[in-house]
Order: sequence, then structure tokens, then C-alpha cells
Amino acid sequence: MATASVAFKSREDHRKQIELEEARKAGLAPAEVDEDGKEINPHIPQYMSSAPWYLNAEKPSLKHQRKWKSDPNYTKSWYDRGAKVFQAEKYRKGACINCGAMTHDAKSCVERPRKVGAKWTNTHIAPDEKIETIELDYDGKRDRWNGYDPSSYAHVVERYEARDAARRKHMKEQQLKKLEEKNGNQNVEDGVSDVDNDEDDLRVDEAKVDESKQMDFAKVEKRVRTTGGGSTGTVRNLRIREDTAKYLLNLDVDSAHYDPKTRSMREDPLPDADPNEKFYGGDNRYRNSGQALEFKHLNIHAWEAFDKGQDIHMQAAPSQAELLYKNHKVIKDKLKTRTKDTIMEKYGNAASEEEIPRELLLGQSERQVEYDRAGRIIKGQVRIEAEFIYSIVTGK
Repeated sequence: MATASVAFKSREDHRKQIELEEARKAGLAPAEVDEDGKEINPHIPQYMSSAPWYLNAEKPSLKHQRKWKSDPNYTKSWYDRGAKVFQAEKYRKGACINCGAMTHDAKSCVERPRKVGAKWTNTHIAPDEKIETIELDYDGKRDRWNGYDPSSYAHVVERYEARDAARRKHMKEQQLKKLEEKNGNQNVEDGVSDVDNDEDDLRVDEAKVDESKQMDFAKVEKRVRTTGGGSTGTVRNLRIREDTAKYLLNLDVDSAHYDPKTRSMREDPLPDADPNEKFYGGDNRYRNSGQALEFKHLNIHAWEAFDKGQDIHMQAAPSQAELLYKNHKVIKDKLKTRTKDTIMEKYGNAASEEEIPRELLLGQSERQVEYDRAGRIIKGQVRIEAEFIYSIVTGK
């Protein structure tokens, strides 16, 4: 178990040790206890419970699996940015020649180079920076937001709030201009009442705009590749509330499988229903029809062409792949037409109204017939009924 000292054991001792471990796993024997009085889980694998030999562990323990390199000096804090500790009034020996600070030299100075340094002017001495030595722990070294000041984002919020305020002001001015043009030909009293009513309408319109902004949270932003980058707009990816959900079309347990994570149902939930009355026929119906099927064939052609040595890649050069696929389809159609014409020229077309050749109609025979010089039959006999059948079929 957790003992690290690997001493020599006889066969009997080894057998007893295995039996004890099996009993501890089955709950028949009490679990092993470490030096701190804590029970050791008997189901821990041996390569985890056994300590390395160089630790010289004589008693069972799991300390070698715990964090034993804990250093109290480690911290997750960050440097105090821009902090100053002391500002001298006169130049000090060993300070920066340019600004007069003691915490760095002239080579490391980040201030603007002065025409005459602080060493000679003895004025405008820069304050000393706060020098800190921070030993970060594992998390502190890899924390990308370590030292971030949230207040630095306030100017971004202020800029967007000012933009929204200017937009609302502009919309209100446009509405007032429309009201003035609309009420220009009316009398003053009616105009005043109309303006009051239109102001109320304006407040209602602003409320509607706010509601529409809140409704945008129900939409899913879909990024579509365009030539100028960005997206082509907001696409609603959810179903209409009035439509029946996919998983409610057929409540049978053995019906089409529905994946709630991707909201996909490959098979048709109602395969026996009337196709003219079905609203949904499964996701495979859309994948194997229309432009989805054409795009599938285009990808397959690109893969096969690349395997055969052509420099074609669907993602790297989609226009080139599509052009090559179109040329491939044209050449394939021409080859099919040429093969069809060759076969029809050689064997004829049974569907046409042309006269059937006599040798194809009567077929071939292995009957042997011998003739003399005068053309009379010496051996064998010709089937006269074949000529009779031919005359009936052809009408001659």
C-alpha cells in the first residue's frame, strides 16, 4: 500500500499482503492509517500511494502527493504602479543624470531627455519610484488580469454613454421637426394640443425602443464571412413560440433521437405521416437536399482531387475549388454523352423506330450446314420457320 520502504518479502508474506489489500478493498478489514491518524483509501493505485525511494518514508503516508513546496513568501499581488516614495530638492550623488531620481540610472530613465540634465541644473528633481520585489506563485505568474485596475475602463463607459445620449437627443430633434412640419398649416391652439399629444407619443416611442433593445437579448449573433469582414446582421436562431418543438411531434420513446444540446433531430419523427401535411421531416432532409447537397458534393470532389495530386483546397481557395468542380461536371457530362453515342452507334437503340437488323433478331446458332458448289445443302438443315418469324415481325 502506502509504505515506501520496499523490503524483501517472502512468497508467504507477499500473499498475505495481497489478501489484506483485497480485504480492505472489500470492506472486511479496517483501512490503513497514516502517521497523522488519517485513513488511506484502499482503492488508491499503488503507483500513487507508494512514495519515492529517496524520501525514505518508513510509515504509510500520502504526504508525497500533497503540496509540500509551499512558500509563505509567494503572493498574488502586483506592483504598485506609479507610486513615489521620496522627492529630493537637490541632486544626490549616484542619481540619474537626466531626472535626478535615485532608483535608476540615465540609461534606464524613461523621462524626456533634458537639454541640460538635473545634475547640472539642480532643479525639477524627479521623485524616486517605489521598488518592490514580488515573488509570484504559480497562479500569480499565469494570471493575465493580475494588476488590472477596473477603474481604467471608466472612460470607455463614459464614451458610450455620451454616444447614447447624443443619439437620443438627435432622435428627439428629428421627431420635433416632423411634428412642426405636420402641424404647420393648423391654428395655434390645435397646434399646441397636437404638440402635447405628439410629445406623449414620442415618450411611448422611446419606451418601445427600449423594449426592442431588451428584446435583442433573445437573438443570437451569427458571424457570416463577408469580403469586408464583420457580420451581415442578426440572425434569429430559435423557433417561433407558436411552432411545435421537435421533441413534441412524436412522444414515443422509440421514435427519432433528439439531442437537446445541439437541438438536432436527424431522423424523421413522423415517417408514416402524409408528406404534404408534415411541417418538419428531420435534419437529414435539409442536409440531403438543395444547396447543402451541392456543397457536400463540392467538398467530396475537393478531397478526391487532392488525394489524386491536384493542388486544390476547399477552405484555402473556395473559388478555385468551385470552378474546378464546375469544369469537372461539364467534362463528365460530355464523356457520358460520348460513351452513350458510341454504344448506340455500335449496338443500336432499341427504343427508336429504326428497322431491327436481321442478324440481331434471329440471333446466332451453332447448327452446322454444308453446301456444294451449286449451293445445295449437303449436310444439316436450315430452319425455315426463322424466316417466317422474321417476315411476321418486320411485315415483309
